[in-house]
Amino acid sequence: MSSETETQDARRPAAADGRKTGSDAWYSPAKRDRFILKQLVTKDFKLKYRRSALGVAWSVLNPLLMMIVLAIVFTNVMRGADDTIPNFPLYLILGNTAFQLMSDSTSQGMSSIIVAASLLKKVKINRYVFPVQKVLFAVVNYAFSMIAVALVMVFYQWTPTVFLLYFPLFLLLLTIFCIGLSLFLSAASVFFRDVMHLWSVVLTAWTYVTPLFYSVNILPDWMQKAEVFNPMYLYVLFVRRILLWRMAPGFTLIAQCTVCALVSLAIGYFVFHKNEHKFILYI
Repeated sequence: MSSETETQDARRPAAADGRKTGSDAWYSPAKRDRFILKQLVTKDFKLKYRRSALGVAWSVLNPLLMMIVLAIVFTNVMRGADDTIPNFPLYLILGNTAFQLMSDSTSQGMSSIIVAASLLKKVKINRYVFPVQKVLFAVVNYAFSMIAVALVMVFYQWTPTVFLLYFPLFLLLLTIFCIGLSLFLSAASVFFRDVMHLWSVVLTAWTYVTPLFYSVNILPDWMQKAEVFNPMYLYVLFVRRILLWRMAPGFTLIAQCTVCALVSLAIGYFVFHKNEHKFILYI
């Protein structure tokens, strides 16, 4: 008995001295998920630019080249319809990069559970990590694309103002919105593979109904009013206000973007959480 007591007492100083015990060797669930997210984002980043001569530079060149093409095609056709656009190339690149963030994150997040099927069958891991990881990876790419935005601003001598401080809020709200969409789509695609094909059609339609390369002012009045119910129009308007028009987004717009983000996250989480225990039967 005394031997057992001595053994227990001998263990106590080790924990008190800050040395790791067996129980400390395991990550907490939250810390483990953060570690996995970091590793998956890093892996995707390396895979995307592997064997690419320009590597990360493509994240900067792609939006620049797209902006140049659209500017050449639409400057003469569209700009005359609305002289209130002070810098059409900047108008284009801000809208396209924001929309591309949503498009990339949801397209990749939608298939994330199916792609990770082999891992989910072998390892116990929180399933939400996979769609969230795809969104975070898209955010990293978006951060690089902002270098292209900065280059356009420098070229046109477009100096940012103090309203640039709203940018982290814009990015946070758009990220939350994309996470909600990705959770919903990833759950739906497990049970209905057709969702992956339909979503590409939805994105194409969404691109044209969102004023990315044309002014909202050329639309009929009823369509302009309907744009209030288009979340991506709200997010694009947010970033254009702070960087293009150099003004505060306004309380109403911030509230609208916040509602879109929270509603998307609530619906996405509810659908995902309610059905995730059945994923293993369908993947």
